[in-house]
Amino acid sequence: QVQLVESGGDLVQPGGSLRLSCAASGFTFSNHGMGWFRQAPGKEREFVATIDWRSGGVSYADSVKGRFTISRDNARNMLYLQMNSLKPDDTAVYCCAAARTVYSRQSEVDYAYWGQGTQVTVSS
Repeated sequence: QVQLVESGGDLVQPGGSLRLSCAASGFTFSNHGMGWFRQAPGKEREFVATIDWRSGGVSYADSVKGRFTISRDNARNMLYLQMNSLKPDDTAVYCCAAARTVYSRQSEVDYAYWGQGTQVTVSS
């Protein structure tokens, strides 16, 4: 049974930091590119960051570039998102997803498995 379980979401003040984690099981994690997406209230889900199977290729949405860092640990089947300099606009439910390929991907249609998400709220 495929499972992607996110954790680490919290309420944080503007300018603060959070580290999200995603625990993967039920599939061969190292054979998949991985990604983070987010959905804010009343908005469509949007791409945040993606990483290929060997961590050699990463890309970010322009809105988070320079503030967020995606990483993975294939030995532990874990995906991470380090978020710094958080802004109120970063408030959303953050989901991790496994791509249908080993490569990094920015489009939702390229993802086969999805987690339920973890809430990140940035507010003073």
